[in-house]
Amino acid sequence: MSQKSQPRRRALMAELTVESRRHMAAYALFNQAVADHLRLHPTDLQCINLLGLETAPVTTGRIAELTGLTTGSATRLVDRLERGGYVTRERDTVDRRRVLVAPVPERMAEVGAVWERLSGAWAEMFEAYDDDEMALLIAHMRRTIELSARQVEVLRRGTVAPDPACGGDPAEPGTAAADPESGADPACGGVRRCPQE
Repeated sequence: MSQKSQPRRRALMAELTVESRRHMAAYALFNQAVADHLRLHPTDLQCINLLGLETAPVTTGRIAELTGLTTGSATRLVDRLERGGYVTRERDTVDRRRVLVAPVPERMAEVGAVWERLSGAWAEMFEAYDDDEMALLIAHMRRTIELSARQVEVLRRGTVAPDPACGGDPAEPGTAAADPESGADPACGGVRRCPQE
């Protein structure tokens, strides 16, 4: 990167840090509002969302993998969804030792109807982008999903330490490579340092 472009890059990174934090907060609050509307826990709502993307019933272990929860927490999540009528447990017809979790179509349709009523505004927003911009957004979302999964694993292990994805320097535990102007790194959620030292 040339010296001439560095100030512009720093300014963009600083702006990205701020807007990333606002974006994450806005989506978390939106998810909470939808969950409240359906009288669900936000994590339960996202589990229903992820189950709707699976092509067949899944094990509780798979739900733990999808959500980043421990097996015990995933089991309690499934218990809540089963009590609410959103899923059923059934024996695997091939391996009777395995218990599969299957969504209940009628309840899934209720959730889908809420998303459908809200989706028009999102579709209208995306109409402002051309095909290349849409492809860039999709690529960004896929990379974000992959990075988020890695960061969830780091947090679950309780080892928020130097990570290349977080910009950390292995020679300096607990530090994050931050934007020189803002001291913050959008990949680390806008924090100045990784939490654990």
